[in-house]
Amino acid sequence: MASAPNPLPTPGPDARIDLHAHSTASDGTLTPAELMRAAADAGLDTVAITDHDTTIGWAPAVAALPPGLTLVRGAELSCRWYGTEPSIALHLLAYLFDPDSPELVAELTRIRAAREVRAERIVESLRADGIDVDWSDIQARAAGGTVGRPHIAQALIRAGLVGTTSEAFQPRWLGWRYRAPKDDLDVFHAIRLVREAGGVPVFAHPRATRRGEVVPDSLIVDLAAAGLFGLEADHEDHSPTEQAHVRRLAAELGLVVTGSSDFHGEHKTVRLGAFTTSVPAYERIVAEASGVPVVSSS
Repeated sequence: MASAPNPLPTPGPDARIDLHAHSTASDGTLTPAELMRAAADAGLDTVAITDHDTTIGWAPAVAALPPGLTLVRGAELSCRWYGTEPSIALHLLAYLFDPDSPELVAELTRIRAAREVRAERIVESLRADGIDVDWSDIQARAAGGTVGRPHIAQALIRAGLVGTTSEAFQPRWLGWRYRAPKDDLDVFHAIRLVREAGGVPVFAHPRATRRGEVVPDSLIVDLAAAGLFGLEADHEDHSPTEQAHVRRLAAELGLVVTGSSDFHGEHKTVRLGAFTTSVPAYERIVAEASGVPVVSSS
């Protein structure tokens, strides 16, 4: 693992920092290079690439980094809390970890394979009901990225069966009827792996009740004791009341608070920079990391 990275360049007090964005390396619609250009065009000073369970977008993002933009390399890990029945899915944002950490690499490889199997099962179920979606076409359009349900949603849109990604995720379609289980990382195990890889774990949209069941605050207390570093409070799926709740909990636990767009391109209406992270919070994350440094283009 690399030694602790130099946090320079120091962002200005008014820097705009978005720490959650996706590319075609997972389920976004912009390539990593296009994502970097879009971040610069949106007036961001710093952006994080956080594709689901993969680092495949890191190298092309670095290669395409526009002048003046700083890149935080990360990933959004598919996790689960098994302390209740049924278990609850949650997402962990992992920043600036060593991408060659053997145990973390092995787990991410397993999770991506599980996503592929899940997606193919969903397509098989659709086709069994006479819905003409093609698995090979979905794989081709994913272009080597992590295949997820948004790719199937796009196939349903192309087939004229739904008008938007949101409609595709309604219960009639991918939200319930055509849904399949997938393997996830135990969240405590995930935090340990990220920490051992020199990374910084932040709980993504922890109070987003509109997405489904959320974990109790007592679990977040336990996660903080296990090494969780922050909570993503400002997010499109948090109501103002939920944002305030997350901020209060973070203050009680001494956790950093982040804000992020969770940008996916055309899959969502939210724009880059719609929610941002404060400079002090960003500096705490960078100072905590020892896996890889931030990357800037002057």
